[in-house]
Amino acid sequence: MADQHSATLEQAPADSLGSPASLKRHHDGVLRPDEVEQLHAKRLRADEEHEAKSQGRRKGVVPIKPEFLIPQPGRSRSAVVDDDEAEAARHADARDRPSGRKAKQKGQNVGRDFGSSRDALQLCSTRATYPEFSPAECPFGDGCIFKHDVREYLSKGKRQDLNTFGGVCPVWDARGVCSLGWKCRFAGSHSRERDTEDGRKELVLVEDEERKAKAEDRGEGDEGGGVLNAISTEQKSALMRKKMGTPKTDRYVGWLEQNAAELDQQLHKGDRQGKKQAVDESATRNGEDLDGKESKEDNRAQYSEPPFLPSEKRRIYFGQETPVLAPLTTQGNLPFRRLCVSLGAQLTYSEMAMGMPLIQGNKSEWALMKCHVSETSPPSFKGAGNVVANYENSSDFKFGAQISANKPWLAMKTTEYLTNLCPYLRVIDLNCGCPIDMVYRTGAGSALLENQAKLEKILRGMNAVSGEVPITTKIRMGTKNDRPNALKLTERLVFGGREAKETGGGSAGVAAITLHGRSRQQRYTKSADWTYIAECAALIERFNESNDIVTDTAKEPDLRTKPAGKDGRVYFLGNGDCYSHIDYYEHLRDAKVDSVMLARGALVKPWIFEEIEKNQYLDKSASERLEYIERFARFGLEAWGSDEIGVGTTRKFLLEWMSFAHRYVPLGILEHLPPSLQDRPPAWRGRNDLETLLGSDNYKDWIKIRSAGYSRFLLRGLG
Repeated sequence: MADQHSATLEQAPADSLGSPASLKRHHDGVLRPDEVEQLHAKRLRADEEHEAKSQGRRKGVVPIKPEFLIPQPGRSRSAVVDDDEAEAARHADARDRPSGRKAKQKGQNVGRDFGSSRDALQLCSTRATYPEFSPAECPFGDGCIFKHDVREYLSKGKRQDLNTFGGVCPVWDARGVCSLGWKCRFAGSHSRERDTEDGRKELVLVEDEERKAKAEDRGEGDEGGGVLNAISTEQKSALMRKKMGTPKTDRYVGWLEQNAAELDQQLHKGDRQGKKQAVDESATRNGEDLDGKESKEDNRAQYSEPPFLPSEKRRIYFGQETPVLAPLTTQGNLPFRRLCVSLGAQLTYSEMAMGMPLIQGNKSEWALMKCHVSETSPPSFKGAGNVVANYENSSDFKFGAQISANKPWLAMKTTEYLTNLCPYLRVIDLNCGCPIDMVYRTGAGSALLENQAKLEKILRGMNAVSGEVPITTKIRMGTKNDRPNALKLTERLVFGGREAKETGGGSAGVAAITLHGRSRQQRYTKSADWTYIAECAALIERFNESNDIVTDTAKEPDLRTKPAGKDGRVYFLGNGDCYSHIDYYEHLRDAKVDSVMLARGALVKPWIFEEIEKNQYLDKSASERLEYIERFARFGLEAWGSDEIGVGTTRKFLLEWMSFAHRYVPLGILEHLPPSLQDRPPAWRGRNDLETLLGSDNYKDWIKIRSAGYSRFLLRGLG
């Protein structure tokens, strides 16, 4: 019967299978879960083929107007793109690593000298920011290994000044003072030579008081440069030496250990021992069924309350006016997030940080927690839709942290340290979707999807120690293509597992769940399944509705364990293949998600947030796109420094971003709309030379962008 019904459904039009309601009926009626997933795949293929045929489009190929195509018989441009670079790229995939000793280097670049990002001569820090004749006293005296002669350093120790940005230091231009002094690659723009009373010429650094005052008004004064959540060297040292305690975590872990045996006795061993007795007693009750109500109430009475419960969480808001920039490993750095915020991003996340390096005080891992002052401004809130009770938009901000952990104690310690040391955190998000093998094999990332009880315990523990900071999580559909379990996991997180139901613990307390519509196995090889996302969103909505009508106070969970969303309800966000405002608003309407998280779409065109805000396509010119590159470079130099190392770091991350940005195909040369993120372009030429260079997948063309004199925005010096 099931096979006949399935065959009938397969013959039906694709549109008849598209609604979440119809798929829900299939779940409750005839089809097995594996048949439903096959149905999803066939529906998606049918939709794509129908759309392509109706518009005369080739599947998987960007529809470019014929006059802009470059004939290249037998060669496909951008045939393969490794989009794993957008997700945990800096955590190398273990499958690509040689086991044992270091593999022998091969290839034409074996003997190539890549140079160094350090000065040829190192200048002592006691000279770096002082006038030539009035330096600070060096504690090492003549035994110091660094240079003390400023003129020798400037002539022989560092490269010549850059002429990018008109030769003016972007840090000095923004703040009126450059903290790197003589080490700055733009030192000539904020230094001069003056005559001294004894007739000598002295090199001195120049400050601009007017710029300094404006920077202080913007929160970008001398001390922080607009960077917040930066912990001190002393705090990192305390973490490394295990001198910084976690009292909340210690109390909660102690309660878990103390309560585990009692809970097991109540829920498992007691059930097994009393099973036979219950059967015998039921025979003498003439069919009377008590449903174990009295036993459950006894269990609840014996259940000991944990020594620490989270206080009332800060209320947050996700809505259609708050598009979210996803956590992007390597690419989601501070300058790129700052660029996206300037273009309309309302919520941002840090790159995924590993829990163990954080609690060990690792410098590079804690650097991921830094945010810019622009990310502390409140997100848009129009009061439309579901208004959040007790939500104060003026005290809200945009930046949240994402962490990865594989054990409850590790996640809790990391959370407690973050909330104690980083005051500007909107939320702390647990990554449960990272597909990289090195993360997966440790039991973190998407591996948590297969251990749902452990994941629930981790999230409850994080909630217990995070104080007022809400906890969220990002998940995938599952680990295998044919075995999605996100629907079951979502149900567990919003309703609670068996233990929570028996003890009245309620939901896991997550304020929001983000679902990436792909499995771990899929990575980015197929389109995101927004129908499955819609099913999970429908489940969340049913939970929110039932939460509103709960009247049994004996079963109602403690308010302190409720999510920090709208009136104690859970937000649900979708993620995957959002590349235009059309995609964004379709997902809001059809999948019924609260908001959409953007990843690759924002990397390819950061102004997608502006398109969403204006609800229209924006055909950005080549000069406008080049201006965004200049803006990123300025932000990079402000964040990483304008010395030799800072310039090299900015160049590195700029080129990594351009490896995504070059994939943008201008709207003016497209034959059909909307564009698709999964499509790959054939060889094409732009409407001018600069547009052609910006769309090239050849790194040599990117060098031309930095070196050719097309406009005042070119980054000539960063080559």
